[in-house]
Formats: sequence, structure tokens, C-alpha cells
Amino acid sequence: MATATCTAFRGALEGTGERVGRRVLLERVVFLAELSQELTGALVAARWDEESLDVLAAGIDARGETLPSKGWMALRRLNWPQDVPSPAGVYVPDRVRRGVEEYAARTLRLALHRRTVVTGVLATWPADPSRRTGAEWVALRAALPAGVSGAEIRNRTRQIRQFMAEHQQLPAGLCVLEGPPQVAPQVLLAAMDRQQVTLARVDEASARLRVKLPLCAAPAAGRDWAWHVIDIRLPGTIAPDAMLHTPTLRPTPAGRIAVDLPHSRPVPATQASGHTVALGFDWGVNTLLTGTLGRLTGRGPTRRVLTDGRPLVFDATTASAALHRLRDVREHLAAKRDHCRALADGLGSPHLAWGERLDRARVLEAEHRRVCARIRHLNTALAWSAARWAVDQAAALGASVIYLEDLATLEARGHRRGNARLSGQVRGTVTEAIRHLAAKAGIAVVTVPARGTSRLCPGCLGTLTHHPAPDRLAERGWKWAQCTGCGLSMDRDHAAARRIVSRGLLAQAHTVTERATGTRTIRTTVEGTVALARRPRKTTRRLRRQRQTETAPRPRGPKATEGKGHPTPGRPVDPRGRGTRRAVEQAPDQKTSRRMPDVRTVPATTPASGAVQRPAGHDTTTPAAFGPVPGHGVPASDRMRLSRRTCRRRARAAERTGFHHLHTTEVHPLTPRFGPSDGDRRRPRRARKAWKPQAHTEF
Repeated sequence: MATATCTAFRGALEGTGERVGRRVLLERVVFLAELSQELTGALVAARWDEESLDVLAAGIDARGETLPSKGWMALRRLNWPQDVPSPAGVYVPDRVRRGVEEYAARTLRLALHRRTVVTGVLATWPADPSRRTGAEWVALRAALPAGVSGAEIRNRTRQIRQFMAEHQQLPAGLCVLEGPPQVAPQVLLAAMDRQQVTLARVDEASARLRVKLPLCAAPAAGRDWAWHVIDIRLPGTIAPDAMLHTPTLRPTPAGRIAVDLPHSRPVPATQASGHTVALGFDWGVNTLLTGTLGRLTGRGPTRRVLTDGRPLVFDATTASAALHRLRDVREHLAAKRDHCRALADGLGSPHLAWGERLDRARVLEAEHRRVCARIRHLNTALAWSAARWAVDQAAALGASVIYLEDLATLEARGHRRGNARLSGQVRGTVTEAIRHLAAKAGIAVVTVPARGTSRLCPGCLGTLTHHPAPDRLAERGWKWAQCTGCGLSMDRDHAAARRIVSRGLLAQAHTVTERATGTRTIRTTVEGTVALARRPRKTTRRLRRQRQTETAPRPRGPKATEGKGHPTPGRPVDPRGRGTRRAVEQAPDQKTSRRMPDVRTVPATTPASGAVQRPAGHDTTTPAAFGPVPGHGVPASDRMRLSRRTCRRRARAAERTGFHHLHTTEVHPLTPRFGPSDGDRRRPRRARKAWKPQAHTEF
């Protein structure tokens, strides 16, 4: 199930057929949204006390019967809506009040989780709130429900400490610690029946919404309400066979009418265990996601995880830098806004500069909202791009499960720049997006414990040492990992991804599924090594000739060919298949293999100087070309000419999002020759012939 946000531009009155423009339709939707917001806020404020929350948490009414699951029915069973009458002189239909009561019930039920956490923290309040002992943590975990993260505990602890600093005592509960929750101006049409709203699908790309809207801000009678027919264009994300549900109407600050349209479609059920091929992803700083493929082989004590060694990288360095710059701008604007307000409060209203300071603060506040909206949109776009890439990789590689690192407890401490940058990323949005897209593809998503994934070696479970780069192993750093036991030397995130996929496959029998949300988590840590299984090479002409030479050695001397007085010289072959001698002379060291290069476990060392070379990848020694790149307003080379229209379009896209700087591993499906075998399906003859069990391990 998902929700697609559409925009309502115009409508029509059903009785007269009169066309209603965008401005008039927006006004009438605002009338209904503000009326619902006023009634919902009053109902929530009237029942914002510990006694009412106790009744709602118990789920039993005064007669001892269980409350219904629908919020508006539960509130009416408790007779709570009677405490909030309609505004004087305003006629509110019963179906509109249903939506109001449903919104209020959802808001109060959402507060029950925060209340449970606050009650548990207050019941086990430590002697030193800044540092709990081991016994105090055990008592706190016992008082809290399962699944509460450490970050949520620390946030509630800070909130209570701030309350104590102001009032010199502990709060009695959530209702004293916080005020009534704020409600948004929106209309929940899902709580209404056909007397207020109907929805019908016209074709694959459009739907028709019929809803009663007020004709004025304060409707006095039923004649001030009229049926409006609104045509909705469905986005491409809604499948033709998807079932549409009643939407939610809300006016946006930009002057649009947002129609949040839920839709559902059947998807195949995923299993919690029984997986053989999996994909594990590790969270990084610059590389948002780093993954690797793993396969579980063997049974019982002989089980182990094999990997092909190919890293899957989603590099969002430039997008992350843009987000950090926007956050700095946001903090700077907030500081200037607060400074102007403080100056205005110090001057007072009689002063001549008082109004100027307030006007300046309003301008800064508006700019601050724009920057915040920009950050939200960029985070959402980045998160869904990464999620789509991860699910596409899993589907192409034949993985039935995706294992993610559970970093809910990660928080910036001290002056660690790495943790500070990690805390500002969009991991939660990426996780939810991966769960949603993977469910549509029939792929399970499970989170595994995060502690120690970067500390131990995936090959021998020894302790890793971290360095800035493979050629700076004498220095302490963060990016590169080295194991002195087995000689492993590779990227830190890639090593952690191997450990994550190993933990998931070996401990999949301990997968726990939450009933409320359906999320799956592994809380038991099962350690195991990961073996590198190198894929067999493709049988080429050179390998066949080499095999023939080994079986039947060629006699020395020239060939007995008439008219040929000298042997045929070796013809150089271009790695790109163009057969030019000049290209070979420019790149004589390039190999002609079409396979994905295996991970270099130990950096190559020059025999003469002893210097350690970097693994194959980006050239860090050659400086990058200065100036704009072709395609962003600059004509391309003669070999690839782009039209001016294409250049302008790419330039606008680059200025708008900057996503043209993302570097990701391309989605390549593994063929049966290189990928995992499908049950009893045997490997092709040529690949089996080239595979040597003494040197390689079948993957």
C-alpha cells in the first residue's frame, strides 16, 4: 500500500455543471480544512490529560466492552465528542464530524507511544541522568516496550532534564511535559461515507472525486454545502490494476490543493528465513550505500557465506555536500532571525527601529522556510534514488533478501565529524523506501545488529586497523581497513557490508517480525567468516590455445608451410576491441578480460621502491580537468555532438538537483556462468571446463 500525492486544479458543481476554477476551489477546500482543524484541535485539547489517555490505552469503555478499531467510533462510544460543540451559527454535517473525530483519535493514539516511553524513563530515573549505569540500563529496558531505540531514550531524557531545570521537579507525565499536539489543516475523507464523498476510477490515468464542500467560510445551513466533481490525473506510480482508496484533502502553503491518494495492490508474500542469496548494505558517509552479494552454502556446522567480491557503491558525495551547505545556511538564517527578534524585544514598541527589526525577522523567517523545504525535497529525492538503485541491484542479482545495518542508536558524540555527518543523513527515509519498493518486488528486508561490523575482519574475525588510504598504513584513519592476521586490505564500508550479509544469512532463523508494522529485525548476533569465491574466467581464444599448448607442446622451429620463411608475428589486440596498434601502445598494461575485476585483497607493492599502490579505481594522482563538463551547457566533442536544447536541459537539471554528480555501480544481472546456480541447474559446459577446483571456489 502506498500514497500518491496528486494536485486538484479545477472542478465543477454537480447540480448546475458550473465550472469552478482553481482559486475558487482552493478557497472552498480551505474553508473545510480550517473548520476541521478548529474542531480537531479543540477535541484533542479537551482530552489531553492522563485519565483520558489511560482510558484510550486500556481500550475498554465504561460498560467493559472493547473499543472499536475505528477512531471516530471509539470516541463516540466514550461520548467524548459531546464536549466540543460546533461553532455558533455554523452547520457541520455529521460526516464532516466523523472526519474530525477520526483525526483526533489518531492524534491521541499516536501520543500513547510517547507516553509509554516517558513513563518508563520517569519510573527508572537515574541518579546521574547524563550517564546511566549498567543496572539502570537493564531496569530501563525492562520498563520500556521492545523496539525503543537508544536515540529516543536520550531525547526524552534531555526533555525531562530541561523541564527539571525550569520547574525544579520531575513532570507528572506526558501531558505535563508537553502541550496538546498541533493538528494540520487537512480533511480525512476516509472516515466519511457516500453521503459526503465518492471516488471512481475513469481510466488508467484519471479518477473522479465527488465531495461536498462549503460554499462560504461559515455555512449556516445545508444549502451552503454543494457537491463538487474533481477530475484527478493519476501519476505513473499507480499501476493500472491498483485499487484506489478515499484520499485526504489538504491545502499547501504554495496555494495548491494536495490530494493524498492511497492505493493498494497484491504483492507476493516474503519469507523471514530460508534465504540462500542475499544482498547486504552498509551505511557510509560519502558513499551512502555500499553493498555486496552473499550466498549461503553448506548445512549445519559447515555452513559458510561466499561472496564474489564485487562492491556495489552508491556514491552521493556531491549531494551530501550540497545538503551540508544548505544546513549551514539554515542555521545562519535562524541565528540572524533570533538576533533580530532579540533586538526588537530589547528596543520595545515606542522605538523607531522596532518595526524595522520585526520586518527583517519576518523576511529571514520566510527565507528559512524556503531553505528547509529545499532540504526536505533534496533528502527525499536522494533517499528514493538510493532505494530504487538498491532494489534494482537485488532483483538483477537474484537476491531474495536485503540486509541493512540497524543504526538507530547512532548519534554524534563529542567532536567526531564522521558521526556528526552520519546523523544528518536520510537513513530512515532510505530504509522505508527500500522496504516499500522491495515489497513490490517480492524481496524481504531485514535489519541486523550494527555493533562491531567495522571492527572485525570478515575473513578471519580478527581485529581490523583503520587507515586513511592503502598507501598510508602507518597512519590512523577511517576509510581503509587492514587485517594483520589474514592480510585483508580493502575499503572499510565494503568489509562491513560483507559482515552484514554474513550476520543476516547465518542468523536468519532468529528473525523477528513486528505485528504492528511488519518490519523484520535480527537481534541475535551470529558471527561467521566470509570466503571470497572468484568467478571462473570466460573461455577465450587465448585460454583455449594455452590449454592446447599444455596438452600437446608445439615443436620448436618454423612451421612447415610452403612459401613462408618466418613465423607469424604476434598481433597486438586493443582491449576495447578496435584492433589498432596505436591504442595498444597508449595502454599496453590493460587486460583484455571482460569480467568484473576481483577485489585486490592486498595492495600491490613495487619491488624496487617498496611503495604500495592503490587498488584499481579512480585515478587520484591525475588532477581533474578544470571548467564545466560537456553536456552542461558546453558542446561535446566531435565524436558525440549534442543539440543546444539537450545542453540547456541538462544544465537546468544540474542546477536544480545536482544529481548528475552521483556515481553508482551499474545494475548488471549475473548470468548462470558467473552467478549463483538455480537449484539443480548445472553450470554451462564451457564455464565448467574452465573452472579449476584447486584454484577457485564455485559461487
